[in-house]
Formats: sequence, C-alpha cells, structure tokens
Amino acid sequence: MPILKIQNKNQMRTIQNKVGCRKKSFLYSALYAAFIFGGRHLMKQRAKFELRKPLVLWSLSLALFSIIGAVRTGAYMVYILTTSGLKQSVCDQGFYNGPISKFWAYAFVLSKAPELGDTIFIILRKQKLIFLHWYHHITVLLYSWYSYKDMVAGGGWFMTMNYGVHAVMYSYYALRAAGFRVSRKFAMFITMTQITQMLLGCVVNYLVYEWMQQGQCPSHMHNIVWSSLMYLSYFVLFCQFFYEAYLSSSTRKALKAD
Repeated sequence: MPILKIQNKNQMRTIQNKVGCRKKSFLYSALYAAFIFGGRHLMKQRAKFELRKPLVLWSLSLALFSIIGAVRTGAYMVYILTTSGLKQSVCDQGFYNGPISKFWAYAFVLSKAPELGDTIFIILRKQKLIFLHWYHHITVLLYSWYSYKDMVAGGGWFMTMNYGVHAVMYSYYALRAAGFRVSRKFAMFITMTQITQMLLGCVVNYLVYEWMQQGQCPSHMHNIVWSSLMYLSYFVLFCQFFYEAYLSSSTRKALKAD
C-alpha cells in the first residue's frame, strides 16, 4: 500500500506539472498576442526606435545558444542514428533523459518563451509584422510546452532541426543588425532550410505514426495530428513567403529600382 501511495503521488505531481506548463503556455501566448495588437496601436503615433545595439546583442545571444544546442543535440542524434538506426533515432525517448541531451531538450522548450522577444524589436522599430512570424511563435510555444512532458517520439529530430535552422537564422540577423552587407542568396538559403525543416517534420510524424501502430514509438494520435497540421501550415506559409519575398514580379521590380 505505501508503494502504491507513493506512485499515486508521483503520478499526481506529473499531471499537475503538465497542466501547469500547459496553462502557462496559453497565458504567455495570450499576453504575447495582447502585446502585438496593443504595441502596434501605441506605436502608430510614435517615432520608431533604432535599437540597433540591443538587437545585435539579442540576435547574437540566440545565435550562440542555438549553435551550441545544435551541436549538443546533433551529436546525440548522429550517435543514435549511426549505432542503432533510423527507427531508434525517431522512437528513442533517451533524448529526454540523456545527461547532455536532457538539458538541451529542456532548454529548447524554455527558449520558446524568450524568443517571443523577437517581436518586441519588430514593433518598436515599426517594421512589417507578417502573420507567419507571430503565428509561428505562438504555435511552437504551445506545442513544445504541451508535448515535452509526454516525451513523445520524434522530439529529438524536431528539436535538433530547429536548433540548426535557428543557428543560421539568428547569425544572419546578428550580422544584418551589426550593419554587415549579407548576400540576398543567404536569406533565400535560410528560408529554403525552413521549408525543408517543415517537410522533414511531416516525414518524422509519418514515421512515428507507422511505428506507433507496431507498438514501437511512444506517442499519441492527437499529438501526431496537431504536429502534422502545424508543420503543414508552416510549409504552406514559408512557401508563400519565399515566393513573395524572392520570386514575385513586384519583388523583382523593387530590386531593380534599388
């Protein structure tokens, strides 16, 4: 009986932690949305802020964080992939418990809250805020905080890919903010890596679903559905962004005029 009581208490704590994290993710998302609309309204009649130096420090710190995260989680994923194969790399829950990968998995989830700060610079500098930007921030925060406690299969791939893309993306932002001229092709490359990430995310979800039917991948059907819908929506939006930013006739005309 005492053992059962301890197990029940531990289960209750786990459930409470999950509920607490999920509630906080919705709270942060609501505050973020309120800031977006409230901040844009307040800045309409105000002069924009330059904030170049803070933006350099912000982007550089996130770039370094993402680079280290990509190296640490990437090393773990490569090891599992080469020693145990693709299935194990997708279905393995050891990513959440390894002495190094455990820290970087948790750091990844936590980082989705401070990353919302990207939008503060956009609003205060009165730059164009597109739907993809804030939709992506909110949904990633909600999904990451919702699924982390369940240690769902595929998480190692999702986090490592995101770390890698962010390492390149924030490095680009830091260089631009510091005043360096960076080739337009580099920006195109970043968007292409983001599109590729979304496709790979869908592939991983498909593999999780297939192997879950065999009882080899710990996940839930609702998690796979929401994750797949999220990645598909990102894929469509990033493709649309790529076309409008680099391929449309209006964009080419603007570049020629410059």
